[in-house]
Amino acid sequence: MATQVIVLNGVSSSGKTTLARSLQAILAAPWLLLGIDDLIRAMPNQGLEDGSLLHIGENGRVHLGPGWKDLEASWYRGVAAIVASGTGVILDDVFLGGRKTQERARATFGGLGVLWVGVKCDREIARVREALRPDRVPGMAESQAALVHEGVVYDMTVDTSHSSAESCAAEILSRLSTVS
Repeated sequence: MATQVIVLNGVSSSGKTTLARSLQAILAAPWLLLGIDDLIRAMPNQGLEDGSLLHIGENGRVHLGPGWKDLEASWYRGVAAIVASGTGVILDDVFLGGRKTQERARATFGGLGVLWVGVKCDREIARVREALRPDRVPGMAESQAALVHEGVVYDMTVDTSHSSAESCAAEILSRLSTVS
């Protein structure tokens, strides 16, 4: 089955979005880039303020509220619908629940060709990148480091610590035709 979804999972500031943009530049057809940041921006402010959906603490730790799983499920179903209509999607995600998050995504993307990519990055490099971004709370990448890859099964991993986004994108592109 041809790859229809490329899931990039890694900590905040690991280079997923830059990598995804590099992928878009080399893919033959137009693919949409959708990410966890888009979902968070689309959420009602109330769900962030009262923590019912998501709360980002002063130390950068992300706490998922009781309404998060339903919202996440709707998000994944929406991504699957876009893919089912014939448009490829690069999903820039942060699996805060590790394996359990992947299982929820996998269940929703059943029947679609998915390439699961772990995006790794040295903690210090992610911390420096994070400090340069005004939309990030210091400590976010560090607090996610032990969670996002825990128990997750990948088709491949890339390390953005010292490899360019373009070279990582080329590695991913070389795997698209081999995914079943």
